[in-house]
Order: sequence, then structure tokens, then C-alpha cells
Amino acid sequence: MDERGGSFVAVRRISQGLDRGNTCHSTSAEVVAGSAAWLGRGLSCVCAQRRESDPRPSFDLTPAQEECLQRLQLRIDVAYDSSIPEHREALRALWNAAFPDEELRDLISEQWKEMGWQGKDPSTDFRGGGFISLENLLYLARNFPKSFQDLLRKQEGDRSVWEYPFAVAGVNITFMLIQMLDLEAACFNFTVKPRTMVGATFLKFLSENESAFDLLYCITFKLMDHQWLAMRASYMDFNTVMKSTRRQLERELLLEDVTRLEDLPSYSLLSR
Repeated sequence: MDERGGSFVAVRRISQGLDRGNTCHSTSAEVVAGSAAWLGRGLSCVCAQRRESDPRPSFDLTPAQEECLQRLQLRIDVAYDSSIPEHREALRALWNAAFPDEELRDLISEQWKEMGWQGKDPSTDFRGGGFISLENLLYLARNFPKSFQDLLRKQEGDRSVWEYPFAVAGVNITFMLIQMLDLEAACFNFTVKPRTMVGATFLKFLSENESAFDLLYCITFKLMDHQWLAMRASYMDFNTVMKSTRRQLERELLLEDVTRLEDLPSYSLLSR
């Protein structure tokens, strides 16, 4: 991707699933370059924008909610840094979760394109979501391995010829959730009060489950893929699919009978 954030990769479907018995350059997928504004610095285009003059309510927090939110904000503020051993280990763990039968030759390798990264160095794609976007992918892989593999290998549904790249889509989802829950603004302005009903509702879940953001990420990824299939989308429809996913997720979070994230209708899409 260039410095303007105006390029992307799309994955062309040639056969169903990835044949990991072959080398990393199998004929199951083909990566091509193009131009659109839905990756990297163009991530904000998938999310609704607001005017500064829009009225926004403020919600008081309990001490427990404030503490949980501050810890989450600290996670969001961590950039991926390849000089930190724990970050490199997390990236290698992601590869092992995705392709347990194939050894990763190096952390900078053409092999990463098989997972849907834009180039041979995934760290360049974390600029939009930070280290938490890698943590989100790992959480999905470890807690819902079947869903992780289904999403990675595009194993469900009647797929498009040109599919969204799995890994970069994951970074998009992290970024979208940060915006939707107003966490980015909170982080930069050092304010701990949510300014939307969706954000306030999420904080109730966060205070009861510190992995709530990671779990909501997993739900959102599966919901996005479900919407993708229902809309019979192709890569140029990605922004539209993300906007639809966000609207559906906001509706579900505000349902009266939802008292935990596991009550969300879209939670049923996940498989362990």
C-alpha cells in the first residue's frame, strides 16, 4: 500500500478452500493489486461520520466500568512494534494458528499473502488497528478455531470470484469497532464517558467480561461474512458490507433482552 493509503489487495477465488498440503504458493488463491479506499488510512470510510455540532449525551460510569474502559483504551493505544519480542511472538502464533502444518520461514515473507495481508510484512497493515487488531485475530483463532478457519479459507456459502482478504478485513473490523464504540475519541481526549447508547451498553458488558471487546470482534467478523454472502458481495462492495454490518450490530446491542454479548442474535453464527 502506498503512503496515501489508496491501494488494496483482493483475493481471486480459484478453488474452494486453501490446500495447505502444497507450498505456500498454491493455486487456491491469487492476490492482485488495485485501488480503493477501504484499507489502511482509508479505513474511516467504512464508518458513519458525525458533525461536531451533533448533540451527544454523556453517561456516568461506575468505578468498575471506568477502570475497565481505561484498560481497554491502553490496549488500543499500543502500536504494533516489531522490535518488541512479545509482538513478534504474537504474530508467529497467528501464523501457527492459521497454518499449523506449514512452517513460517520468516516474519517477513511472501507466505503472509496467503492469509490476506497486503505484502510480505504484516506489520505495515497494523497501522490502522494497532497491536489490538493482532490480539483480536488471535482471540478468534484460539476461542473459535472453526470460525477462524472458515473465515480464513472462505469455506461457507457461495463465494465471490473476488473475495475480501481475510487478515486486512480483520484489521478493518477492529478499527470499525473502535469508532462505533467511541473508544478512539475517548483514548485521544482522555475522557472515560461514552457518548452513545451503544457505547454505554458495551461498557456494561465490558465491566462484566474484560474480553468483551475481543468477543464482540469475533461476533462482528462472522456477522460481516454473513452479510457479505447475503449481499452476494465482491471486493468493491466491502465498504457497503461494513456499513450494513455496523448498523446490524448497533441494532442488536440495543435490544432489550440482550444482557450479555452471548445474547446477541449474531453470536449464534460463531462455531468453536
